[in-house]
Amino acid sequence: MATNVPSSLVNWLLSFANDESLLIHLSTDQVYEGVKSFYKEEDETLPVNMYGKSKVAAEKFILEKCSNYAILRSSIIYGPQTISPVAKSLPIQWMDSVLSQGQQVEFFNDEFRCPVYVKDMVDVILSLAKTWLSDGKKVQVLLNVGGPDRVSRLQMAESVATVRGYNHNIIKSVSASSVNRGVASPSDISMDITKLTQMLSIKPISFQDGVRATLDAEAS
Repeated sequence: MATNVPSSLVNWLLSFANDESLLIHLSTDQVYEGVKSFYKEEDETLPVNMYGKSKVAAEKFILEKCSNYAILRSSIIYGPQTISPVAKSLPIQWMDSVLSQGQQVEFFNDEFRCPVYVKDMVDVILSLAKTWLSDGKKVQVLLNVGGPDRVSRLQMAESVATVRGYNHNIIKSVSASSVNRGVASPSDISMDITKLTQMLSIKPISFQDGVRATLDAEAS
């Protein structure tokens, strides 16, 4: 809760006692329960793990305190390594690494997300910021931010294999229930991004194209 609820930042912004700031907050698709496909922004938030609960708490805190905000419920963000490399293993790069070894690897076939390419996420943030700076109007927005494709980890790995030309036979399909991860994980938190595309006129690229762009960037 201390990490994910931005109380110090919000209270600092409030200390200026004006409406001249916009808080763009990255939330998560894990605020949803995961019992259906393509959640809409107005659907109830019923997270199944503490991470999701902390993000719901953050959203509620921002809604109560801030007069100008954009809450972005993001799916898995993927793309090329950053200019200042992050220590955490990136999803596409990790899949590429394990598949390149030619050994059989297990991937879940029954947990679904709508991964979003990092440059699309950046475009969303820039669009909101530029609109705020040019119009100066009150902003109170809650958006699902994901890619257009609902995919499992298995399908993600298959896309990497297709782009790289790896043998699909080394990809083993397994249920998420076959592994004890020590924390509950929602089964299907794919999101409807209609509101995003209509409001900002941004059309996120397909997962396959995003994988290709990611791996092409890594190669260069």
